[in-house]
Amino acid sequence: MTDKPLTIAIAVPPQAQSLDISGPLAAFREADRQMKEQSLYDVKLISIVKSKTIDIDGMTISAHASIYDDDFPIDTLLVAGTHAYEQAFGMVDFHQWLRGRITTFRRYGSVCTGAFFIGAAGLLNGKQVTTHWQQAAELARRYPEAHVHDDDIYVQDGALCTSAGITAGIDLSLKLIEDDYGRQLALKVARQLVVFLQRPGGQSQFSAHLAAQISDKSTVQSVQQWILDNLDADLSLPVLADKAAMSVRNFSRVFRDDAEITPADFVELARVDAAKRLLECSDTVLQRVASQCGFTNVDLMRRSFIRRIGINPSDYRRRFCRSI
Repeated sequence: MTDKPLTIAIAVPPQAQSLDISGPLAAFREADRQMKEQSLYDVKLISIVKSKTIDIDGMTISAHASIYDDDFPIDTLLVAGTHAYEQAFGMVDFHQWLRGRITTFRRYGSVCTGAFFIGAAGLLNGKQVTTHWQQAAELARRYPEAHVHDDDIYVQDGALCTSAGITAGIDLSLKLIEDDYGRQLALKVARQLVVFLQRPGGQSQFSAHLAAQISDKSTVQSVQQWILDNLDADLSLPVLADKAAMSVRNFSRVFRDDAEITPADFVELARVDAAKRLLECSDTVLQRVASQCGFTNVDLMRRSFIRRIGINPSDYRRRFCRSI
């Protein structure tokens, strides 16, 4: 790294989500505070419209600069997301600015739906990317030449780094800090922010995903809640169908249509999520973790972890146990 601070520019669209901005901002500035005598990052908010005064989430912020100002050096550009991401498709000036500057950035990327702005500039073709799971299908539809990971926390493809919804921007920022200055600094920043060092990029957006899959239909909802309360019980399809007072075939169809996930997938995701919490907060032996969460053995739990979050339970504990 250079002796000069690295300029991190957060591109802010109108109606941006505040945490998409403040999460990365807090992480990079905390890295500076940890070093004390050396400035590592110069974080700037860049408006992508002419006005530097931007309304976000019920607040008004003042950006340091806009894309209409004279060129200024940028090491890393992150585009913040917004619920109003449809505006990305009409921002021609930003598209031109981004395409003109892209080769001058060491890294660039997005938080949440900020990926739509990069895609609208034609810069996602052939790239591995992610966004908030709720918008992943639309991102894939609008940019069919992009390879959209619909359930990853963040994805890095060369210089392009994209993250999932909102708080995942902190995970991505911690990863970038670790890439720049090492794990120990990233760990200090994470501890100060009271977050895990970083979730692995391939980790599922599961906690939000599971909460969102709770059905509005009382029968399916009651079965889902019973699953969450009885993870160590027999959660086979016939048992769940009996709880719903439906035939197996009808229950499978109703559950899948309403929750947009199969009963078996819901059960496995719920068990993995429960096991993750035990691994993060205790030194309970793996066999007991597996048993308490409904896995018949450690090997079955290991295979579910690999399938769902890309790492095994032992590695997950080493990375995220709060006592480490």
